[in-house]
Amino acid sequence: MSEIQHDETPKLMKGNEALAEASLRAGLQAYFGYPITPQSEILEYLAEKAPEHTEVVVLQAESEIAAINMVYGASGAGARVMTTSSSPGISLMQEGISYMAASELPCVIANVQRGGPGLGTIQPAQGDYFQATKGGGHGDYHMIVLAPSSVQEMADFVFDGFRLAEEYRMPAMILADGALGQMMEKVYLPKAGTLPKKETPWATVGKTASRERNYITSLHIESEKMETVNLHLQDTYRKLKQEVRCELTNTADADIFLVAFGLSARICNKVMDIARAKGINVGVIRPITLYPFPYDIIASFAGPAKMFLTVEMNAGQMVEDVRLAVNGKSPVYFKGRMGGMIPTPEEIMLEVEAMSEKQQNLNQSAGYL
Repeated sequence: MSEIQHDETPKLMKGNEALAEASLRAGLQAYFGYPITPQSEILEYLAEKAPEHTEVVVLQAESEIAAINMVYGASGAGARVMTTSSSPGISLMQEGISYMAASELPCVIANVQRGGPGLGTIQPAQGDYFQATKGGGHGDYHMIVLAPSSVQEMADFVFDGFRLAEEYRMPAMILADGALGQMMEKVYLPKAGTLPKKETPWATVGKTASRERNYITSLHIESEKMETVNLHLQDTYRKLKQEVRCELTNTADADIFLVAFGLSARICNKVMDIARAKGINVGVIRPITLYPFPYDIIASFAGPAKMFLTVEMNAGQMVEDVRLAVNGKSPVYFKGRMGGMIPTPEEIMLEVEAMSEKQQNLNQSAGYL
């Protein structure tokens, strides 16, 4: 991902507010959304700032379904556009997201996740991983998925999201959670006006002297045409793999790897420190791009003397991708909490100690020690 220029003076901000301010500094032209806890501060912040940014349209739609279709229209006209919501609201947007993916329209969508299924709870969760990375709507499509683990990244990933969405002409999702949206941290905001906007010769801005009208649609009645569209999209997804991003901490000498994204990765960093103080070589692998997923990076650490523990605030979703990456070369375990419960370092450490004891026994029997 590209380098982002930041202000020299930090601010103390909520994650939701940092994301909203970053969108204005990224050259946002339109925002359409609907309030839902725990992300309502994004809409509130943008509405408060709107009088200072008369070039930006900020509109509370009548529903999440209306919001995503307004995003569809604004993006089709070439605007830099964003929407945000939380889990049930994102579910309502799935049809529109599928339409935008098929129509190759860029936008940024932030999902500040809450516990589910159903209306669930307003507490933080990570239960929308499947929905975000596997295509929550219909058809064979994907979108870029970025997983922040700090307020700083809540801001930075807005810039990264717009850049990637416009480069590959597809929606980009920032998959955060309620804790990151609500917590306050020091943040160096990206500098305003430093994110160039790509030309949009495909936009529906009417007939001009230099070209005919553009048409944007996801409807292709002829099967041959629909397959051609799908093959083109799959080619884009293959090219997107060059954007894989993953943070590795103390992995060079690790025997046990904790794999986690977002808030869970922050907790795992604490577990790693506790484990190493006890002489257990633990490293942390944090996927930052959840799509495309860092399969090759994780696979490079797999081996008969290694173990993996995936930590998530769900019933076990990313762990399936970790198992695909490891491909049976190492045991992969899972630790999860659900319904808005956040795993503690202490309970994860119990899992690590049990794994370490099992690993020593296996290594001794296999002659590795």
